[in-house]
Formats: sequence, C-alpha cells, structure tokens
Amino acid sequence: MMDFLKSIFSSGPSADFKALVEAGAVIVDVRTPGEFKQGHIKGSVNIPLDQIGTKIATLKGKNTPIITVCRSGNRSGAAAGILRNSGIEVYNGGAWDSLEASL
Repeated sequence: MMDFLKSIFSSGPSADFKALVEAGAVIVDVRTPGEFKQGHIKGSVNIPLDQIGTKIATLKGKNTPIITVCRSGNRSGAAAGILRNSGIEVYNGGAWDSLEASL
C-alpha cells in the first residue's frame, strides 16, 4: 500500500524544469478554473485534477513531457501519479508560483 501511495504522490525523477520547458514540455495546472484565473504560468493549460483522467489520451498525443503544477504540490503530485501510471513522462512541478519563479 505504501508503494502505491508513493507512486501517486511522489514528485518522480528530479528535473531541470527550465530545460524541459525550453524543449517543449507542457505545463498542466491542475487547480480549479477559479484558481487558475487568479494567476498561472503563461502558456500553461488548466486541467483540474478531477478531470485529469479524461484527458490522458490528449496528453499522450502531445508526445512531450508534462509538468503538473497546483497551489502547493499535493494535487500536482496526485495528477503526476495518474499520468505516470498511464505511461506519460510527467514531472511534479509543485507550486505553480515557485515553478514560474524558477523558469
């Protein structure tokens, strides 16, 4: 059970987020539309966590790494786990504003 929880909430492999974005990675913000509207990383896509499972085929079709973000890193970690278990190369970017500051 602990391995399952770790796979869902782990941030996955460490990453150079700036290099990933420069190479075309897609940033997926998994917060609610209201939260996204209050501020987000330019160019990011809003797919709320409760809808991430319905967008797996679309995200796979992009053929590029995905970086998930949210307010604190919890929802983005859960989304990263769902996408990783679906065979997508994904990285948990954590809090959107922290990632934005590092890009």
